[in-house]
Amino acid sequence: MNPSSLASEALPLVDFARASRHPGGGFGWLDERGALRAGEPVATWITARMTHVFALADGLDVPGSAELVDHGVAALRGPLHDDEHGGWFASTADTAKTCYEHAFVVLAASSAVAAGRPHAADLLTEALAVVDRRFWDDDAGLALESWDRAWTTTEPYRGANSNMHLVEALLAAGDVTGDPGWHRRALRVAETLVHGVAAAHDWRLPEHFAPDWTPLLDHNRDRPDHPFRPYGTTVGHWLEWSRLLLHLEASLGRHAPDWLLPDARRLFDAALTRGWHADGHDGFVYTLDWQDRPVVRSRMHWVIAEAVLAAAALTARTGDEDCARAHTRFCEYALAHHVDREHGSWHHELTPEGLPSATVWSGKPDVYHAFQAALLPLLPLAPVAAVSVRTSGSARAAVRGAEPSRV
Repeated sequence: MNPSSLASEALPLVDFARASRHPGGGFGWLDERGALRAGEPVATWITARMTHVFALADGLDVPGSAELVDHGVAALRGPLHDDEHGGWFASTADTAKTCYEHAFVVLAASSAVAAGRPHAADLLTEALAVVDRRFWDDDAGLALESWDRAWTTTEPYRGANSNMHLVEALLAAGDVTGDPGWHRRALRVAETLVHGVAAAHDWRLPEHFAPDWTPLLDHNRDRPDHPFRPYGTTVGHWLEWSRLLLHLEASLGRHAPDWLLPDARRLFDAALTRGWHADGHDGFVYTLDWQDRPVVRSRMHWVIAEAVLAAAALTARTGDEDCARAHTRFCEYALAHHVDREHGSWHHELTPEGLPSATVWSGKPDVYHAFQAALLPLLPLAPVAAVSVRTSGSARAAVRGAEPSRV
C-alpha cells in the first residue's frame, strides 16, 4: 500500500464526527453507533481534538467544517474555560486542570489559527501563557501533570503521556506563530524522555514518574487497564514518539540534533519486535510489563493508527523498504479489523482475535487518531498538518478521489 492507502477513510470519519457537536457547546462522546452518549459531560480533550480535526477538514475544503471549528473555539472560550482562575476545566463536570487537556487546547487553537478562524489567535495566546506559567518546569525541561481549580496544589505525579502531547502541541504552536522557541521547548521534552529515559530503559519508555522524575515502574499495577495511566509500558506511545521525533527533526531543520532519526527508528523497531503479535495474535497489545510480557492484550485503534503514521513517516524520511512493508501491514490490519463498515468510524478497542470489545474504552469518543492516520501520510513532515494541508492539492485530490478501501 502507498501513503494514500487510508485516504478514502478521511471524509467518512469527518461525516461520522459531525454528530459529536453538543447542543450545550463543544463536542461530546459518541457511542458505537455514532450517537451522543446521554448524560456524558463535555470533555475538554474531546472538544479540543475535534476542533483540531475539523480545522484539518476545513483545509481539505470539506463543507461545514469551518463552522464546526468555530463551535469548538466558542466552547473553549466559554463553558470549558475557567473565567475566575484561568485555564481550562477537564470537563463540564470536573474542575481539575491537567497538562493533557491544556496541550490539546494549544493544538486546537493552533489549528484554528491556521484555518484563519475568528478568536483563535486570542485562544492560542492565552493557552500558551497558561502552559508557560502553570505547567512548564524550566529546570526539568518538562511539564507538571495537573493542578486543582485555583492553581494551589499540584499532583505528586508526573506523566510522559501529557508531555508527549505537549510536544505535538508545541510543534503546532511554533509553526503557526513563527516562534522557534516553542520548537526548542518541544526538543527539551523529547531529549529528556526519549533520548534520556527511554534509551536508559532499552527503549521501554516508562510512563509514570515521581515529582523528581524518578520512574515509577509499578504505578497502577492494580489497575493495569487504566485508559490514561496503565501499568507497565504502552507500546503505542513508542510509535507515537517515533513519529513526533521525525516531525521535530523536520521542524528544526539544520538545527536538529543528529539523534532524532536513530532514536525514532529504535522506538519503532522496539515496538514492532516486542509489541506486534506479542501474544500470538496479529496487532499490537496495549501494554507490556518490564520483561516484554503482555499485560493488557486489547488492540486499541489509536495504537494501530500511530503505527501507520510512524511507518509512513519513517518511509518518507528514509525510503526504507522494511518500513514501507510495515506500513502496508498496519493499513491492512486497520482496514480489516478496526474500520466499522456498518456504523462508521473505527472500533476503538478489539479483542486479541480482532473482535470489537469495550474493556478499556466504550463507544467512539473521537476520530482524532484515525483521521490523522488517513491524512498525515499525504503531507510533509513539516510544517504541521494544519498548515501544510492548506497548500496540498495532492492531499485534497487523494482524499476526494479515493474509493473506499478494502482488503
